Amino acid sequence: MLRRDTSRSYQEFNGEDCAGPEHYQNNAVSEVEQDQASCDPSPDEDIVDNNLMAVGFNKACLKNVFTVILVLIYLLLTTVAVFLAYQTISDFMEKLNHPVMSVSYKEVEEFAAPGIALYPGKAQLLSCKHHYHDNIPPLVALDILEERNCIKEEVIYHGPYSNQTQKRAIVVRGPTDVRNRELLFLQFSRNETEEDFSAISYMIFAKFSDMLESSDKAAFMMDCERNYSMWTFSGGFRTWVKMSLVKTSGRGDESVEFRQESNVVKYIDKRPPQEQANELFFVVFQWRDPFIQQVKDIVTANPWNTIAILCGVFMALFKAADFAKLSIKWTIKIRKRNLRAKMRELNQIS
Repeated sequence: MLRRDTSRSYQEFNGEDCAGPEHYQNNAVSEVEQDQASCDPSPDEDIVDNNLMAVGFNKACLKNVFTVILVLIYLLLTTVAVFLAYQTISDFMEKLNHPVMSVSYKEVEEFAAPGIALYPGKAQLLSCKHHYHDNIPPLVALDILEERNCIKEEVIYHGPYSNQTQKRAIVVRGPTDVRNRELLFLQFSRNETEEDFSAISYMIFAKFSDMLESSDKAAFMMDCERNYSMWTFSGGFRTWVKMSLVKTSGRGDESVEFRQESNVVKYIDKRPPQEQANELFFVVFQWRDPFIQQVKDIVTANPWNTIAILCGVFMALFKAADFAKLSIKWTIKIRKRNLRAKMRELNQIS
């Protein structure tokens, strides 16, 4: 009796308080579903995560675009700086090799006496006198040799371009007093000539005193003929030559040049016909004005300006290089930060 009661009461306890194996299995399944439900994200959380990822991606894209623009600006500035440096150096070399010509005028009271070399050939010098204030006296007759007040020197030498050609030059001292309008008047006569044209050649050189002081006058005249121009005046005319002096100074050398203005007046021959066979030549030498034209080569290239411009260009290049270096470091830092953020997102998702 006692065992039956005990077994019945045990069965009642099991029936009321403890369920069977099916009940425990159902409870375990429901708990697993709840855990899965709690682990799965909700739709709202997915939308928020996608928005955050889109915002981060947009910021990274903007930063990358901005970095690319900065690099392009750096390249443009570098190109401009290099072009400016090249142009500055080119301009400096151009100005250095091609100086600018500067012209100035110097007023003088009197000139140094120039040397006038005349090559009369077979012509005879009839008159050689200095006059003032444009006053020319009457002409000299052929049978009269007028007293000459000019200083002259006769030089015989061989031509500089042909040793077989012998030349005879009458070198006279030119006018000096430009204020009183000093002039030198010369008259020649020639009876016959073997040349095709009737003319007398002449040459003007810098200083008559240089020829007088020269130990070798023939060599001096040869050098003058190489360096100075030859001019002519014709028979039957009075040629009035007005001289002007031009001094040109360049890189370490200086040259003297005579420029001339001449006018020609026909001579009215009133001699008897038998005397007209002797051809007459008239020439007048006079200074045009009391100014010496000075021509100088001036180098306008200033090395200090060029150095200053180049220093500014190189400083700009260094600053641009420093800026590019910082930009690249900043770009690398941003990329590493974005990669770390993506790795964290991937870890959270996994």
